[in-house]
Formats: sequence, C-alpha cells, structure tokens
Amino acid sequence: MRTLVHHPLSPFARKVRVVLAEKRLEVELEVEKPWERRDEFLALNPAGELPVLIEDDGATVAEHAAICSYLEEAYPHAPTLLGREVLLRAEVRRLAAWFDVKFNQEVTENLVGEKLIKRFSGSGTPHAQAIRAGLANIHYHLDYIAYLADRRKWLAGNEFSLADIAAAAHLSTIDYLGDVPWDQHPEAKDWYMRIKCRPSFRPLLGDHLPGAPPPKHYADLDF
Repeated sequence: MRTLVHHPLSPFARKVRVVLAEKRLEVELEVEKPWERRDEFLALNPAGELPVLIEDDGATVAEHAAICSYLEEAYPHAPTLLGREVLLRAEVRRLAAWFDVKFNQEVTENLVGEKLIKRFSGSGTPHAQAIRAGLANIHYHLDYIAYLADRRKWLAGNEFSLADIAAAAHLSTIDYLGDVPWDQHPEAKDWYMRIKCRPSFRPLLGDHLPGAPPPKHYADLDF
C-alpha cells in the first residue's frame, strides 16, 4: 500500500495529501515527529523534512514539491493540478511557491512554528515578536488571495490547481490555531469555504492534536 509519512500540522504534508486525494490515489498515513530525527526516518529523507511518499514497490520520493511533480508525471491519467497550457502551469508553480516559501516564512513559521511546533518538540518558548509578525503579515497574504479570487475563478485561473492547494494547506494550519482573521477578509473567506467543501480537503479538517484542539469553526464547512 502506498504510504505518506507526514505530520498532521505540516502544511507541506497537507498539500500532498490533497493532491493524492484529488488524483484519487489511495494512501496510508504514517505520522512522524521530524524533530525526533529518528534514524529510520533520516534514512528515508536525510534532510529530515516531511512529507515522504513511499510507493507500493518501495520507491521513495521526498520533498513536497518533488512529490507533487512526481505524481503529475507518474499518473498522467489522473486529473492534472498544474493545468495543460504552458503559461497556466508557470502561474500555478509561481503561486504554489509563493505560499510554500513566502507565506511559510512570513506567517506559518511565525504562528504554527512558534505556538505549536515548539510546544510539541520542546524546542523552547514562543517568541512574542515572531507571533506578532505572523499576525500582521497574514493580512497582506489574505489581501492577495482576495485580489486573485476577484479576477479568476481560482487563484491561478479558471481551474482548481496546486496553487489553491498550497495556499489552503498553509491557511488550514493557521486556522487550526484560530489565527486567521476571516471576518476582515470576506473574499478570501469565500474562496477558502469553497476549498473546505471539496471532498479531498475534508479529511484535513478531522485532524486533531491531543491537548491542542482546533476552534469550533475549523471543521465547519460554512464557518
């Protein structure tokens, strides 16, 4: 059985989970705590980062972007999440990188990293300055989502794509904390509501960490 080594609040693992579901590829989930740096896990990915995909035949693919590219190429019969036109594919990749790099550095790491990952890994106390930066930065990104959603059906164009998945994967981890100011960004909220209603995304909303439950609205498809 295909296996994805993941952690419930890793946005990169969440992205790959949605991609697998959109492509209708069955997978078993294996939880890993990357901060433990187990030898068995480092043998799968020496970088010590999640997620890692293990195929039925034992073939291993590490790093979220590499996994998504692999799934596009290995399963061409499944729905494409990059688009079929060359310019659309470039825009999808640009926006996916925007959220996986820029949003991750400016928001995810400052909120999820400081508030939850440090707590569970025992790697120190949260930095108040970093948290304040994350709470301030998220407005800029929600404004950008609203700008894109106002001009296109989905973030990259008329088709649901990896760009939407990457953005929603990161936002879902922030929403687990209750730190997304949805009421101040109704256009972004409407876009995210459409994502939450997709069957591929709903399993993420069922993830709960012991001792750190999400807010009540987290799994509510209508907020």
